Amino acid sequence: MNDGKIIKSDEEWEKQLTTEQYNVTRKQGTERAFTGEYYESKDEGIYHCICCGNKLFNSESKYDSGTGWPSFCDPIGPDRIITKSDKSLLIERTEVLCSRCDAHLGHVFNDGPPPTGKRYCMNSVAFKFEKS
Repeated sequence: MNDGKIIKSDEEWEKQLTTEQYNVTRKQGTERAFTGEYYESKDEGIYHCICCGNKLFNSESKYDSGTGWPSFCDPIGPDRIITKSDKSLLIERTEVLCSRCDAHLGHVFNDGPPPTGKRYCMNSVAFKFEKS
C-alpha cells in the first residue's frame, strides 16, 4: 500500500513531462528567475502539481516577493506538501515537495509576510494553473 502516493519510474516521468519540467520536479532543478510563466500572474485560481494534479496553492496566498519566482504565504492545506532539509548548496534550505508524488516544487523561507511569515518560493514549471 502506498497511501495514495503516485510512484513512477524516471522513464515514465520523462515521457510525461517536458525536459524542463522533468529537470525541476524530478531532479531538483530551478528555473531561472523572472522567466517562469506564473511569477507575475495575478489571475485567480488554483496551482496544481504538474506531475500529479494535486491542488497545492491558491492564488489568494500568492504575493510579489520580488525574487522572480511565484511566491505564496501558505499552501492550500498542510497535507498538500512535505518539506525536507536541503543541504545541496553552502547554506541549509528547506525543500518543498508535492505530498502526492514527491515532485520538487521549490523552497520555503521564513521571510514572508504576515500572518504566516513564510515565503514559499516555487518554480512556475512545477505547476499547472486552473483559472477560477
